[in-house]
Amino acid sequence: MDPVTLTSERLLLRSVGPHDTDAVYDACQDPDIQRWTTIPSPYLREHAAGFTEQMVPDGWADSSTFTFGVFLPASGDLVGMIGITMRSLGVGEIGFWATKEHRGNGYTTEAAVTTSRWVFTDTTIDRVEWRAEVGNTGSRAVAERAGFSIEGVLRSGINNKGVRRDCWVGSLLPSDLGLPSTAPYLPAPQRD
Repeated sequence: MDPVTLTSERLLLRSVGPHDTDAVYDACQDPDIQRWTTIPSPYLREHAAGFTEQMVPDGWADSSTFTFGVFLPASGDLVGMIGITMRSLGVGEIGFWATKEHRGNGYTTEAAVTTSRWVFTDTTIDRVEWRAEVGNTGSRAVAERAGFSIEGVLRSGINNKGVRRDCWVGSLLPSDLGLPSTAPYLPAPQRD
């Protein structure tokens, strides 16, 4: 798939390339991004170059990962990254981070809703999963504000820098955003 550009009320979401390498490198020096995400630590410039020059374009080319840089349209400032990685038939997993200076403005929540809406309407994804290490309250707050249903804790559910960790898991379905699914969905009966 060719990269697409999305817009929301306050944001421009577009694929990143070599011209964004310095901004990605600078943002990923933040200890919180290195702590809570699976990016390398320490994060070197060559990691940023590999991401912007190979990983992002390759993900779009083989439709395995749809990655967007999240930018403020007026200034061009990078405020974060967001991506949806294919996990199984009809299921994608969302991941995101926000630059330190732009946290707390609702940008990541806005980007998560915009990206999820796009993936539900323009691909065959019918479930977006979110996972974060237990304790990453910032990520959980974004997921909840974006409408994700928190489904529980997966023991040893993620591997972060060689260490298995428990993680929260949640999901967003097209119906959560008032959209139709590409496949029928039969929820389990409600128990009293």
